[in-house]
Amino acid sequence: MQTIFQLFPSSVKAAKNEKNIGIPCCEISDEPSFSWRGLNLDCCRHFMSKDFVKRYIDILAYYKFNVLHWHLTDDQAWRIEIKKYPKLTQVGAWRVESDGSVYSGFYSQEDVKEIVSYARIRFITIVPEIEMPGHSLASLSAYPENSCSGGPFKPANSFGVFKDIYCAGRDSTYIFIHNVLDEITQLFPGKFIHIGGDEAPKNLWKECPICQAKMKTEGLKDENELQSYFIKNISAYLTDKGKSVIGWDEILQGGLAPGTIVQSWQGFQGAVDAANLGHYTICSPESFTYFNTSPENLDLRKVYSFNPVPDTLPENKKNYVLGGEVNLWTEYIKQENVDENLFPRMLALAEVFWSNPQNKNFDEFYSRVKKSYADLRSMGIKYGREAKSFTYNITIDKIKKESVVNVVKLQDNIEIRYTVDGTIPDSNSHLYLDTLKISKPLVLKIAAFNAYYITGVALTLKFVNNMASGSKITISNQYAERYNGGGKEALIDGIKGTTNFHDGLWQGYEGVDFEGTIDLGELKEIHSVAPTFLFNQDSWIFLPEKVEISLSEDNIAFNNIRTINNDIPQKSTEVLIKEFAALYNKEKARYIKVKALSIKECPDWHSGSGGKAWLFIDEILVK
Repeated sequence: MQTIFQLFPSSVKAAKNEKNIGIPCCEISDEPSFSWRGLNLDCCRHFMSKDFVKRYIDILAYYKFNVLHWHLTDDQAWRIEIKKYPKLTQVGAWRVESDGSVYSGFYSQEDVKEIVSYARIRFITIVPEIEMPGHSLASLSAYPENSCSGGPFKPANSFGVFKDIYCAGRDSTYIFIHNVLDEITQLFPGKFIHIGGDEAPKNLWKECPICQAKMKTEGLKDENELQSYFIKNISAYLTDKGKSVIGWDEILQGGLAPGTIVQSWQGFQGAVDAANLGHYTICSPESFTYFNTSPENLDLRKVYSFNPVPDTLPENKKNYVLGGEVNLWTEYIKQENVDENLFPRMLALAEVFWSNPQNKNFDEFYSRVKKSYADLRSMGIKYGREAKSFTYNITIDKIKKESVVNVVKLQDNIEIRYTVDGTIPDSNSHLYLDTLKISKPLVLKIAAFNAYYITGVALTLKFVNNMASGSKITISNQYAERYNGGGKEALIDGIKGTTNFHDGLWQGYEGVDFEGTIDLGELKEIHSVAPTFLFNQDSWIFLPEKVEISLSEDNIAFNNIRTINNDIPQKSTEVLIKEFAALYNKEKARYIKVKALSIKECPDWHSGSGGKAWLFIDEILVK
């Protein structure tokens, strides 16, 4: 039936009042490749109205999705009414923003029943996600007795991973969650309940005498097994109620309860591990399905290339992959911005989840996408971009001592405008016609315009004088590919990164030190060397413990060693950029070696305790 609806002309869908509709004569013979075709809609970080949720149920049905994964609880809010525990919404559904304003919203049980009924008629299964044991700060704000420390707490007004989670040692915690799930299972008649299980810091469990006593009583060797005990308890309770439990791939730690479904988000490995253990899995890796990622970093073509069945999965295990999901996390996305983040990229996953991978052809698919825009407009979907509006490359002219910026359009019907004073371009700014030549420090901002409006994200490039620009650099440890900063030469290209580590200018090293050697090409007098590092501990990015800088004439004997120790507390919540500068008195050198000692693991006090710490480096300024 949805195929027939899709054959209706766009004018009919928009007007909805034509009596005689002509559609092509055809025979429909069709079936999906995957039984699980979902959208994970996060209504915690930013609330979405009941009518908006119903609107998306209609959209899902039209594009042959069959699951709405409804994210209802998190650190920032508890969004669903629980009669037995009224404070979950009286307290947990409200947060005070940093500017003092109050942000709130929740669904009454009558709202939920209406939405579930609306979905059922359209053959959409709603899967509620009730987060545990982590991402539970809003719940603990209402009932702090379920924590290890006793609180007090308040719903978070920032985003990240928080150390306060449910106490896994208290029997009363399990009674509380069981009571909540009693009402959840009555509201959602579908077979599946998602219990999260992701990003649960265990540092407070290590300090909690009640958790430690529980581990001793149950013979659990570590906190990972305590989490497994927690998840298995909840799984058994829900299984007795005839429900199947879904959890994010962290629930693999310490062992799985029978029948548990694993949703793999950190990559494909969680899906592979689950399938090899004989568990069904939903494959939705961040790198392909997280549509809160901008089209700059996850474009239509890459989304279309996704295959939910991992290449490394044995043939006899592939049937354990149920399918996949579009994921929309809304930390920085409000209801009015949902459409532009989901579409047109959602069309790609609609096809990935339905079609045989052997029949996929991007060019043929894209020809239909362009025709689909009229459909999207007729349904009132305010779609966004397919990809980056433009890209750029920079070459260094060492003789003229200038950077040459070349901008390449990636979309039709746009124009490129720029400013050189740090202001955001508008429709009256300089029109880009040819390469730009930069020979002095300045802030270049470049933006794409569709008619009179910016489309996409404005690019900011802060040019500085760097004697090493255009030189060669070798590095020892390899950077993470998703934080490549534009390649190793980007560390000496005369452009400084911003405090946004997603700006494409930072180079990230996970759990390892940085070591790089710059070859200036000839002997030069050195006045200073200042490598630049980013600090954002909420995102697990820490400053180096110390930086060692040394000089050499022959790349063999290095001397003039300077050691710069970090003087900023790693516990600071500030996001900042810090230069570790070494000063010299006109020493001559051709080679400059920079070593930065990473802390390698997140400290015990950190929410990511024991996880790999990031070291982010950008420009190595040489004067």
